[in-house]
Amino acid sequence: MPIKTAAIIGAGIAGLVAALALARHGVRAIIFEQAEALTEVGAGLQVSPNASRILDTLGVLDALRPIWLEPKEVRLVSGSSLRLIASVPCGNFAMERWGSPYGALHRATLQKALLDAVMANPLCTLHLGRPIDATNRQTLDAAIGEDADLIIGADGVWSKVRALVPGGPSPHFSGNIAWRFTIPEVLTPGALDRTSVMAFLGPSAHLVSYPIKENAAFNIVAIISGSSASHDWNATGTKAQRELLLRHFADWNGAITTMLEQQEEATFWPLYQASAGRWHNGKDVILIGDAAHAMMPFAAQGAAMAIEDAFELAGMVASRPLVEALDRYEKHRTPRIARLRQRAAFNHFAYHARGPVRLARDLVLSVRPPQSLAADLDWVYGYPAIG
Repeated sequence: MPIKTAAIIGAGIAGLVAALALARHGVRAIIFEQAEALTEVGAGLQVSPNASRILDTLGVLDALRPIWLEPKEVRLVSGSSLRLIASVPCGNFAMERWGSPYGALHRATLQKALLDAVMANPLCTLHLGRPIDATNRQTLDAAIGEDADLIIGADGVWSKVRALVPGGPSPHFSGNIAWRFTIPEVLTPGALDRTSVMAFLGPSAHLVSYPIKENAAFNIVAIISGSSASHDWNATGTKAQRELLLRHFADWNGAITTMLEQQEEATFWPLYQASAGRWHNGKDVILIGDAAHAMMPFAAQGAAMAIEDAFELAGMVASRPLVEALDRYEKHRTPRIARLRQRAAFNHFAYHARGPVRLARDLVLSVRPPQSLAADLDWVYGYPAIG
């Protein structure tokens, strides 16, 4: 029989979307979040058409479109000369080609829209300030306090629910550090385009910028290679770590290096990813989002994959016997996640290329028209999620 009640551990994007998607099928969703309040760390994110299509189905997109930015294009630019290398059109082109918009916004904006929808849905219940001990099923059941047909681990890369999945993934440091900050639009250097997502490329480093319209600011993410640090994703970094950041960008265009030198409040995020492994226990526990497959941000699909996971899982567990649904879900999702990991690894190689490889990259990209580059993304952005 399809399930009637699911307990969701974690009230991030994956958990909130899972609750809404389950409720759409008449399944009651109880969300447990250890934080006393939902204050999302991080800064901006990109919502590509494969994800915005799902948000539209769940009735959330209408709250976002008036306040987010729909970038005109995604531009690849030389970090030293600021020369345009290649671009992929978005804006109206995204609607025409992929049937749904491409948006950029603050992470907290998306989370609030999802939270408002959850709080308005009678089939969704959210418990804040409820840390869950998931070291074994007995303690988990006691913490939940009621019977649930399914436990969904949406608790991120450091998932505790993962302990209930034999042979599940494990987190490991990727060898990359992300520095994140926002900068008021009035203080933004002219090198940053106010209508587009920009990826500035350089040897062993790259920097992504895009406007966050609702905050009148720019979101900046600078990614470099580095050594692991703590698991704190909201640290400001040590003096030595900041010096390492600036060394990676020392030969870049002066406007970018000056911008980085001025950001004393930038947050230091060691990037961890999850290894391959099982996502469910063969019975009644499943992992989604970063808990199952945290990956590097080089394809800008982390949030989108969490949204897809939640939506497709809900459709499967609401229409099939649970064990069959969990197995079908994992077999259905793992090839797509594996392909996106490969795409992210390729982007990492291409973005951080140096010497002859960099020259070859620039030449190949420069001769391809924007529509051709967009066609390469049809399998990502045009994906028809099953819900």
